[in-house]
Amino acid sequence: MRAAVAATDSWRDPDGFRAPAGEVHAWTPGTNQTLCGIPIKKAGLHRFSHVEWADAQPATGRDADRVTRVCHRCAAATGRRRDDKPWRRVDPRP
Repeated sequence: MRAAVAATDSWRDPDGFRAPAGEVHAWTPGTNQTLCGIPIKKAGLHRFSHVEWADAQPATGRDADRVTRVCHRCAAATGRRRDDKPWRRVDPRP
């Protein structure tokens, strides 16, 4: 699934690139709501059709410098599971 980003705020980097800030939600271009069901216009969210969902993740994304919160319902809708861990156990008992 290709999801873009809708965010509560935006900022411009020194090169003039518009990037998301604040809370981010996943959004499918061509629809009027986020994947978690929030209407974009009524909630006052900014659309970022040029930024993919993976690029707005604070842990790994290149466009996540000012992202403060990622919607957990949107993350689940794009395939991230609650029990996914950022670490992996290697030989716990030597």
